[in-house]
Amino acid sequence: MHLAYPAVLSALLFCTGLYGVLARRNAILVLMSVELMLNAVNLNLVAFDVWLSRAAEDTLHSGQALTLFTIAIAAAEIGIGLAIVLAVHRNRGTADIDKLRDTAEHPDDGTDGPGDGTDGTDGPGEGPDDDPTAPGRPRRPGRAEKAEATA
Repeated sequence: MHLAYPAVLSALLFCTGLYGVLARRNAILVLMSVELMLNAVNLNLVAFDVWLSRAAEDTLHSGQALTLFTIAIAAAEIGIGLAIVLAVHRNRGTADIDKLRDTAEHPDDGTDGPGDGTDGTDGPGEGPDDDPTAPGRPRRPGRAEKAEATA
């Protein structure tokens, strides 16, 4: 088989994965797209290893060894990435990347955060800044309030 076939397939896989990373909003789909890109790299490594081993007398198969390392690293990345996504989904209620970016940005209202020593508390959960119903504190609408606003 000629080297162009796996190289073209690898380029198509990589471009599909790149499109998935840039266009998707769901964190799990982004992780799957990264896996697609890594598989394209693995295909290139094996194809070029086979092609170069035919030309050389010494057959180290370093491309195949690098592919095994890439598969191991990809498995670890998916395991840790899914654990992070599930923890964020459990805490925030969504895996949408744009919504997670919005919740990470806090309004700068000029007050110091809890646990900095300026409000007499030692850590989170001990001061008046931690009460979501305290007067003067901006409150974000919940899911039910958002549904009522759109209806």
